[in-house]
Amino acid sequence: MLRLGSTGAAVAEVRARLAHLGLLVNTNETAVAIDIYDEQVAVAVRTFQQERGITVDGLVGAETFRRLDEARWQLGDRVLSFTPGHLMVGDDVTELQRRLNQLGFNSGRPDGIFGPATDLALREFQRGVGVSSDGTCALDTLRAFERLSRSIVGGDSGALREHASLASLRTGIADKVIVIDPGESVHPELTYAICLRVEGRLAALGTQVLLTRPEIPSEVKTQSTHAEFANRMDADIVISLHLDQVESPKPNGISVYYFGSPSGGNHSPGGRILAGFINEELISRTDRKDCRIHPRTWDLLRFTRMPTVRIELGYMSNAGDAKRLTSEAFHDAVAEGVVAALTRFCSPR
Repeated sequence: MLRLGSTGAAVAEVRARLAHLGLLVNTNETAVAIDIYDEQVAVAVRTFQQERGITVDGLVGAETFRRLDEARWQLGDRVLSFTPGHLMVGDDVTELQRRLNQLGFNSGRPDGIFGPATDLALREFQRGVGVSSDGTCALDTLRAFERLSRSIVGGDSGALREHASLASLRTGIADKVIVIDPGESVHPELTYAICLRVEGRLAALGTQVLLTRPEIPSEVKTQSTHAEFANRMDADIVISLHLDQVESPKPNGISVYYFGSPSGGNHSPGGRILAGFINEELISRTDRKDCRIHPRTWDLLRFTRMPTVRIELGYMSNAGDAKRLTSEAFHDAVAEGVVAALTRFCSPR
């Protein structure tokens, strides 16, 4: 974990990547030391985190460093292909997915991950334009994109398909498979207790509910492994519940997150609709502050193939929130709100 005051080669690498993105003055041309994590670096890191839709804390941990690595790739910088077990990830993959979708080749949601759907879409595109359909995005494929881009502008079949897929979810709540994720929390027993209440109410409606982990985890799991679990189970919806805690006692209230970039553009239409329903139901049933819904690109939201939302139920560092978060009546209200929102989301239109 790199932070204010850190020094060394890793800091120099972070500075170089931030400079490459235009977020930091190129230290090679100044008298500033290139291996010190100073306030300028911390500000640049926070700016980068905000733009990327990840937690904004000014620290460079594993996730932020990985996102910095992804951001350095532009389409054409390297040869792209599908490698099972070691998927290529980066901004160049995102751009490839966007181009494929615009041309009507379904690569799925542009998430920057070169998976099976992107491989299939790329091969179909290559066959259509008469280049070798080897699933490798190299110079000949890029030239084909350039030729077509002069005559085809706009549209996004991927977004249209995702909107269309919502219709398959609107057949009632009873036939759905829903993954409930007791997310990272300073008090995991509280989030797990709320998840059990959600599970019980959904089960009574005939819904199949899967939890991402037991009450006491036997192994360390990450957001990406939870996403893999949901995808493997072919779930219809994923709900992740969290409690937060920060140094300041002031932050408070309920917020809901869905996959999307804070700068606009690519997002999950189903996730945004579901996040709005959940926010409305929770705020109407509790006296907590409405912190609204927001797009983010956390791994669980990004890697799942179905509508996924993350619910921040409040801050244990705030006296008012903490009092509610330890109340069984509040737990019941949250469970009822989440189930009501899911029922609305799955109801036939």
